[in-house]
This record gives sequence, structure tokens and C-alpha cells, in this order.
Amino acid sequence: MPSPPPPLLHTDRLVLRRWRDSDLEPFAALNADPDVMRYFPSTRSREESDAMVERVDGTFDSLGYGLWAVDRVDRDVTGELIGFVGLAPMHPGSPGAGGVEVGWRLARSAWGNGFATEAAHASVADGIRRLGLDELWSWTAVVNTPSQAVMRRLGLREHTRSLHPDLPNDHPLAPHVTFHLLADSWPAGPQ
Repeated sequence: MPSPPPPLLHTDRLVLRRWRDSDLEPFAALNADPDVMRYFPSTRSREESDAMVERVDGTFDSLGYGLWAVDRVDRDVTGELIGFVGLAPMHPGSPGAGGVEVGWRLARSAWGNGFATEAAHASVADGIRRLGLDELWSWTAVVNTPSQAVMRRLGLREHTRSLHPDLPNDHPLAPHVTFHLLADSWPAGPQ
């Protein structure tokens, strides 16, 4: 059984925490935003969004890790949900399947502030230090260069390019790039 997750992860400007019922509405709005979802095949309905929260929050209990709800708490902002960041099982059929992925999705209002990198760094540290993970993965559509930049800032290196197993080969988002990190080579070290 994995060690239980901490109740919260803190960074200088963010709190990563378990999901609450009050997150459902703002998370649904985030998932319905075409700009936020432009690197995904479609936006998500309220029902799909709510089901995702239930599914990802449950992984904390079953796996010891998951996708954290992220609150912005810097300056005058206290408790504004800006999205999710955390660890999840790598997609079946992808390079790295069976491993653990670091991933994120943030509201448009949170872009350009370094929040994805800051929160993902805390998640990577938790995965390496608390969970003892030897490696981490991340993947995205080839056209999603902003997420690839975050992956590189975290110390992940491009591993392979492939087609998404759930999309038609000619879909514009089918070409994917997978990044990989060995814990021993993580710039922040295992500490």
C-alpha cells in the first residue's frame, strides 16, 4: 500500500489539495473553455467534468497520488481554483504505459505566470521523495509547445514521438510527444 498523500502541497504562490464539491462549477467552466481545451479533441460537459473530479480524486486513496486541485494564494488572491496539477497513471497504449505521468490543466486566467511549472515541480518532488518513483513521464500533442516547455523546465527530456492510440491517425492532435525523467537525473535531486 502506498504511503498516504499529504493533505496539502504548498509552493510560494499555490496550494495543491484534494478536491471539494465547491470545485465542480469552476472546474466545469475550465473544461468547457475552448482555449483551455484546444490541445484536446473536445471540451467537456458538466457531467464529464464532474466524473473526472470523482475519478482523479479517488486515485489518492487507491494509488497514493493523484491530480491535485490547485488554488492560487498569492497577493490578494486566496483560494481561487485555477486548475489541476499532479500525478496520474500514464495512458494505456502510450510510450511509458504502466508508469506515472505528471500533468496539468490550468484556467486561461492562470496562464503565463509560471504556475504550471511551480505546481508540477511540487508534484514531481512528492513523487520522487515520498513515493520513491524512479521515473516520471509526460505526454502531449506535438502542437502543444507550451506544455512541452513546462516539461523541459521540470527536467524532462523528449523520449519519443507517436500517435495517440485513441485518435484517428489523421486527426490533427494524433501526433504526440512523450517526455521522460529519471529521478537520479532530476535537477532538484531526490533530497
